[in-house]
Amino acid sequence: MSYVRNLSLMIILSGALAFAGCSSTTTPDKPEPSVAAATPAETKKKVDSGKTTESTTKAPPSSSLDALQRGESTATPASSPLKDVYFDFDRYDLRADSREILKANSAWLKANPSAQVQIEGHCDERGTTEYNVALGSRRAESVKDYLVTLGTPTDRLSTISYGEEVPVCRERTEECWQKNRRARFVVQPARPTT
Repeated sequence: MSYVRNLSLMIILSGALAFAGCSSTTTPDKPEPSVAAATPAETKKKVDSGKTTESTTKAPPSSSLDALQRGESTATPASSPLKDVYFDFDRYDLRADSREILKANSAWLKANPSAQVQIEGHCDERGTTEYNVALGSRRAESVKDYLVTLGTPTDRLSTISYGEEVPVCRERTEECWQKNRRARFVVQPARPTT
């Protein structure tokens, strides 16, 4: 059973990586301040004509899968302007507290009209891999649909499901499972204009 589960995981992650490899990931010259605050920055030193100058460039946004592959936490940083929303067991309908969080996320999206966001759907470990991938997809889509009803253009939002495969918490408790039943937001790099 473990072999089948690991094989299923590899197939799902390979598909996600192949899909992610198809997108363009160019970094804008001047990111909006609030978008730059949502992701880590790197400082680079440049030597030009004997002078050393420092410049700050925006690091690529970190999806849950990217963080997992680097061995980092898959939790949304507290500094993120877009907050996670949580779901009840085996549900994808939005709770009242989730709707309030999404209203705040919508206000941020309106204030940052060039921001593109990927909504990740996540589940706890209960259920089959296939079921949880489908449930994570429904969770991400329900969040996207609600943001669209609040005025966010659909072309600024994309969804992906990681099912149970990228947990925030690995304990086998209800408190931990609740943390894993979520939709997470990742601000994407600006697309080049042509």
